[in-house]
Amino acid sequence: MQSSSLRRFGVELPTTFSKHILIVIFLMNRKAWLPLAICLTFLPGCASWHKTETNNATKKSTRHAPSVAKPPVRSVTSADGLVKGEIIGIPAPASKFSLLQIGMTLKQVEHLIGKPNKSDSRITGKQYQPFYFGGDTQRTEAYYKGEGHLTFSNTRPDSAPDTLIRITVYPDATTTH
Repeated sequence: MQSSSLRRFGVELPTTFSKHILIVIFLMNRKAWLPLAICLTFLPGCASWHKTETNNATKKSTRHAPSVAKPPVRSVTSADGLVKGEIIGIPAPASKFSLLQIGMTLKQVEHLIGKPNKSDSRITGKQYQPFYFGGDTQRTEAYYKGEGHLTFSNTRPDSAPDTLIRITVYPDATTTH
């Protein structure tokens, strides 16, 4: 009779001591399935109810948001082809940033357009990866009033962030970021 009850649940075991242990475990844990089944029944309903509420909230907020034109972004490489970077916005022909190229060093940039009004340094998330031995673990932002800001990064793991990787142009820039 016990083997027929196990066959009902798709369990085929030879008649041994382990068969009796499985029957006892199944009978003891049968009552534990009821609360789990109830929770799993109502969980998808709660998740879909919350999702529709947040979707309605985002639709309302984006419906009335004014459209702001994003500046053009160009992906460029350095003259030697080793450094990939981007230029955000279009520098005016007579501006300081029109003289710059991706891949220039910090010293070259300061020699051409002068020292920045403000600068800020930080480390990137790559710094914390245990087996990452490449560059781009540090960044320096140089802010120029009336021009925009420049982003410098390190190309080797043990070097200072001195390679220009991003030029962000916004003429109404102040020294704060």
